[in-house]
Amino acid sequence: MPLDPQAEALLNQFAELGAPPPETVSVEDNRALAATVAEMAGPPEDVARVEDVNVPGPGGEIPVRIYVPEGDGPFPVLVFFHGGGWVIGNIDTHDVPVRQLANRVPAVVVSVDYRLAPEHPFPAAPLDCYAATEWVAKNIGQYGGDPSRLAVGGDSAGGNLAAVVTQMARERGGPAIAFQLLIYPAVDARMTSASITENGDGYLLTKGFMDWFYGHYLTKDSDADDPLASPARAESLAGLPPALVLTAEFDPLRDEGEAYAAALRKAGVDATDKRYDGMIHAFLQLGAVIDRTSELVDDCAASLRADLS
Repeated sequence: MPLDPQAEALLNQFAELGAPPPETVSVEDNRALAATVAEMAGPPEDVARVEDVNVPGPGGEIPVRIYVPEGDGPFPVLVFFHGGGWVIGNIDTHDVPVRQLANRVPAVVVSVDYRLAPEHPFPAAPLDCYAATEWVAKNIGQYGGDPSRLAVGGDSAGGNLAAVVTQMARERGGPAIAFQLLIYPAVDARMTSASITENGDGYLLTKGFMDWFYGHYLTKDSDADDPLASPARAESLAGLPPALVLTAEFDPLRDEGEAYAAALRKAGVDATDKRYDGMIHAFLQLGAVIDRTSELVDDCAASLRADLS
C-alpha cells in the first residue's frame, strides 16, 4: 500500500526544514525534538483525576503519573511505558495518548518516567519499569484500580519495556499481568529483520537513529543478546500474558514486531498482531496531523477493554 497521504505530507514538511539527521545531533537536541513532535498529538482530553506521585525504585524514586477516568471503579489498570529509544521522551511527551486510553477503555493508566540513557544505561529502564509495575499491583486500589486486571503496554522502546516486564514478572513470580499491549515495539537489538533495511531511511525513524539509540542505551555488545534488552531473544516465551502487537507498514521495526507476535503464538501465548498499512513509526503521538491515530487508540482501547473485562 502507498504511504498514507497525511504521513507523506508530514515527512515532506520535515524534509523541507533541512534539519540534520537526528543521529548526528546531541541527546539534549533530540530530547527537545521529542517535545516538539509531542505537540502534534493534539489537545489533551480532560480526565477525572490526574496525580503525579513518586514510587520506590532500584535507583531512587520513580516519578509516575496516574490517570483516573470518570465513573465508578474499580477500573482495569494499564501501566504505560513511553517510547523514545530509552534516551528521549517522558511522561509529558505521551500525556495526550495516555489520557485518550484512560477515557476510552476506561482504565486507570499509570505512566512511568523511568530513568533514561545515557545517564542511566541498560538495565536501569527495565528495572525501573518492573519496580513501578510491582508498586502499581500493590497500591492501585487506592486510585480505583483493580490489580487483578493489570496490563502493561507502551510504544516503541516502551513496547520493548512492556514485553520485558512480562518476562521479568514470569521469572520473579509476579506481579500477575493479564495483558501486554505492544505498539510498534523494538524487541531485538540485533536488528536483523528485512524491514530495518527496507524502511531504514526516509520514514521518520531510521536505522541510523536506532543505531544511535542502542549506542546510548547498551554498554557492551553482549547486551544485545540479553532478554532484558531483546525480549525476542528469551530462551522461552511460554507462559506470558496475552498480547496485542501493533505495527506500521513503513517502520523499520515492523518485521521484528510481527515476528515476535508469531513467536508468542508458537509458544502457546494468545497473541494478535495488526499492521497499519501506509503508516509510519510514532503515529500514536501524531493525532493532530494523522487521522488514523484515532483508529490506533480505539484498537488499543477495545483490546484492553475486552481482555481485561
